[in-house]
Amino acid sequence: MKLSLFALAVIPLVIAGCGFLGGGQRQDEVSRGSLCGVPGIQGDTVGLVTSETRGCGIAQAVRVTAVGGVSLSQGAVMECSTAQVLNSWVNNDVKRIIGRTGGGVSELKVAAHYVCRTRNHKRGARISEHGKGRAIDISAFNLADGSSISLPKDWNNGKRGRMLREIRDSACGPFATVLGPGSDGYHEDHFHFDTAQRDNNYLYCR
Repeated sequence: MKLSLFALAVIPLVIAGCGFLGGGQRQDEVSRGSLCGVPGIQGDTVGLVTSETRGCGIAQAVRVTAVGGVSLSQGAVMECSTAQVLNSWVNNDVKRIIGRTGGGVSELKVAAHYVCRTRNHKRGARISEHGKGRAIDISAFNLADGSSISLPKDWNNGKRGRMLREIRDSACGPFATVLGPGSDGYHEDHFHFDTAQRDNNYLYCR
């Protein structure tokens, strides 16, 4: 009987395809639509994403619509491991850095998520982490009062520009790759974050 009760508790998590509840969350915070074993990650399960292009695809994909109570401007398809990093980073860093400015962060403006393509769309280049479900691009942080902290208009704009630089710096470590304005000419109006798997957990942040 004890085994049967345990199975009933575990089966829903297995179906979600993403493991057990995160240690930092309370059991009573679990809500309908939570993903990846973390109550703060909201959205739905996608499952297997296939591609005719070698190197693209996701074994167990989810479509994330919110992390830590912060909405995404569009549902972003990714691996659970990347969703977990995004959720933790928003909770631990983004909310802290933005603080009460504009009433606090309410939405991440998603510029790109899963798409099967090469890095920077270059012919012959390696498959981008976007094509593996390990990347998300963010172009602005929308605030509760309707305003936003936007890379295109605020990168060199006083306090909000400093916030964007602090947000970028805070992402290096949680994410394996962080690219933004001044990095390579391809990320002048958005941040690229990914969870690339590299030897010795090497970080690439620019």
